[in-house]
Amino acid sequence: MTTSAWARRRLGELYGLPADRVHVAEPGVDAAGLAPGTAAGGALLCVAAVTPDKGHDLLLDGLATAMDLPWRCACLGSLDRDPLFADGVRRRVRERGLGDRVRFPGPRTGAELGRAYASADLLVLASHAETYGMVVTEALARGVPVLAAEGGGVAEALGHGDDGTRPGLLVARGDHAALGAALRAWLGDVGLRGRLRRAARERRAALRPWSATSAVLAGVAGAVR
Repeated sequence: MTTSAWARRRLGELYGLPADRVHVAEPGVDAAGLAPGTAAGGALLCVAAVTPDKGHDLLLDGLATAMDLPWRCACLGSLDRDPLFADGVRRRVRERGLGDRVRFPGPRTGAELGRAYASADLLVLASHAETYGMVVTEALARGVPVLAAEGGGVAEALGHGDDGTRPGLLVARGDHAALGAALRAWLGDVGLRGRLRRAARERRAALRPWSATSAVLAGVAGAVR
């Protein structure tokens, strides 16, 4: 069982698994209220453990290229998985002069996490790879657009609005300049923000519930039996 078509293909490449024995069960997402968003669009949210594969260092470098624009970024996630890396990231915040812009309050769950999503304008994710990207659909469940690095199953999680518009922006992995340019586009173009928010709300209506994931798992298990 895999969480995305990308992961299915990758398993085939790595291990030569027969295609008819590898199945995709796309993760579901809980329904949530619509985030109102702000006019300026400057409330940024990153939800990821602070580890090298999540690319917080690249995110900070990208954010630093847009210091002349109004934004704040809350980075929610564990600081204990790789303490040395996390310490380096927080040192980078100070060195880049981002101390009054970027916060690392640690992990949030339940209602606290829900409030963080509800108060966000844009989810930002600089991961080097994601087999799916559940935080992407968690943001879209609130109608919050996404700025993310391409790679893995992120594009599948992001999907499209009714007219084919992506509910967010994808940039090349490892390219902090491209991330910064995309952020500048989001903050500087009211029309772009409107289009992406509309697409995010359309995508929100099409997200799969966890019951659909369970049904796929049950179907595969039944076939195996």
